Amino acid sequence: MFKEIEEITRECECSRSQVFVMAVKEFLDRRKSKRLLEALNKAYETPETSAETEARRQAKKYHAKKVRAEPY
Repeated sequence: MFKEIEEITRECECSRSQVFVMAVKEFLDRRKSKRLLEALNKAYETPETSAETEARRQAKKYHAKKVRAEPY
């Protein structure tokens, strides 16, 4: 692993500490994305109620009407 890190430092023209900072940042970004995905999956794991279905239908209908009214 040390040899790979040395290779990266030469390719990127940066220090080892910068490579480690980049690696930790990427790790934290992936962790944040994973947590967000888990939260979204939890939020959507229960089926929507009939009221939510109707609200979504009405919103789509309203949006479609607005889009059709836009001049192109």
